[in-house]
Amino acid sequence: MDVRWSDRKRTWFGLPWTFTKYTLTDEKLCIKTGFFTTVEEEIRLYRIIDMTLKRTLGQKIFGLGTIHVCSGDKTSPEFDIERVKDPSTVKELLSDLVEAERLKKKTIGREVFYDPVDDNDDDD
Repeated sequence: MDVRWSDRKRTWFGLPWTFTKYTLTDEKLCIKTGFFTTVEEEIRLYRIIDMTLKRTLGQKIFGLGTIHVCSGDKTSPEFDIERVKDPSTVKELLSDLVEAERLKKKTIGREVFYDPVDDNDDDD
């Protein structure tokens, strides 16, 4: 499987001196964290529902950003791809790969609509 993008979570000054590494392939996003105890999390791209790019003033100065991701994954329904370089390009790449994977797997994003006025269980 070809790696499409890989980077580390960066410090506030843009230096890659952290123990969080992101790897994106055509089918999944892997997040590896920790030094003494490492945790490897894998999110299948077709499960990603929504993404939001967040950039503080400090992140803008150093060319960084955080991508907030909502997914249908049970262990990681929401997570952040924190302080990465060129976040707009990364978000666009991730979005394109998510759509390609959904088409490949013939998966349609499911929207859940909730009507707060009609929250009872009767059938009238």
